[in-house]
Amino acid sequence: MSLKGNVLIGQSGGPTSVINSSLYSIITEAKKYGFISDIYGAIHGMEGVLSKKLIDLRCETDETIEGLTRTPGAVLGGCRHKVQESDLEAIFKVFDFLNIKYFFYIGGNDSMDTADRLNKAAGELGYEMRVIGVPKTIDNDLPETHHCPGFGSCAKYVATSVREAGIHNASMYTSEPITILQTVGRNTGWLPGASALAKSLADEAPHLIYFPETPFDIDSFLEDVENTYKRIGGAFIVVGEGLRNANGEYIEVQHGEVATDSFGHPTLGGVSEFLRSVIESNLKIKARNIKLDICQQAAMHFASQRDVCDAMAVGRAAVKVAVQGLSGFMVTLLEEEGATGLAELRSVANVERQVPKEWLNSKGNFVTADFLDYARPLIQGEVKIQIENGLPAYVRLRKSFVEL
Repeated sequence: MSLKGNVLIGQSGGPTSVINSSLYSIITEAKKYGFISDIYGAIHGMEGVLSKKLIDLRCETDETIEGLTRTPGAVLGGCRHKVQESDLEAIFKVFDFLNIKYFFYIGGNDSMDTADRLNKAAGELGYEMRVIGVPKTIDNDLPETHHCPGFGSCAKYVATSVREAGIHNASMYTSEPITILQTVGRNTGWLPGASALAKSLADEAPHLIYFPETPFDIDSFLEDVENTYKRIGGAFIVVGEGLRNANGEYIEVQHGEVATDSFGHPTLGGVSEFLRSVIESNLKIKARNIKLDICQQAAMHFASQRDVCDAMAVGRAAVKVAVQGLSGFMVTLLEEEGATGLAELRSVANVERQVPKEWLNSKGNFVTADFLDYARPLIQGEVKIQIENGLPAYVRLRKSFVEL
């Protein structure tokens, strides 16, 4: 069932703290099989394939490859390129020239769509190749999997930031009583919900959490904020970037235009500024907003060891199932640490998994114990980071480019 040939690996979408751990395990697992000769990496995913920017990963030192498990960002480079029908001829010319028989794509919903397209195209073209999707997303919104690599570390960082900023906020109630912290996640509230892990006492942050899954009402929001302010003297609020009203419209769109990416997804980011202005103009209370932005994706210095283990597990499993003859699947994670399963790419591509409604309270402004029980195991353990001159030391690829 095994194919003799070469491997190509791509990373796609936004990086996570542990995306390189999946790359590490794909490389190390592929090296175990004698029928796999070369292992290539695509620089910036499918953009790299189309522009013929590929590197020989066997030229990297063992020390560098091992260091991937402690390095944030996507060392191969991510992308947000939507593969078009017109791209396929050029893509498969590269595959054929390099005798690519195993293609692994590390990414989220859109990346699984790309992997699915390539798997189907290979079948239609009669090109024998195995395509396996390797999950990655801080948003935790891929279906068919218990959780997603990248989420645990990001959740750990978000909860830590809320705990620390919440202490700061409480010390400044007399002059800056309201803080709004915004997470990413587009249409899902897994990361806003994870902020609740920071709370150990009733009056500690976060006090209010708002989710894309729950229709957002300005009047109810102001009432919640005012009641919390009157009760404890301030409020720490966490919001997902993709809050929408009862009509399904993004709150952010109500006060400006929102651009879209190549997949048609909105590029959000301004909802916390909008809510700050709403509070200050309506309640006449001083407020500030915080956007964790890419810092929450890159915080390797406080990543979850469980997350690293799971990220390595999906990469390792991807190679194993591919050499066994499977194609057109994404590796999934089970509840137990490091345990994996499989889902068909077509059932994952472009599908978002939202936070279950029963995991939110009746008002939709906080999570239940079930959410906390789900998320808490995923943030456990710390990664041992190499420190040089007081700062984390990370690896970089030498990038030995392949001539095409």
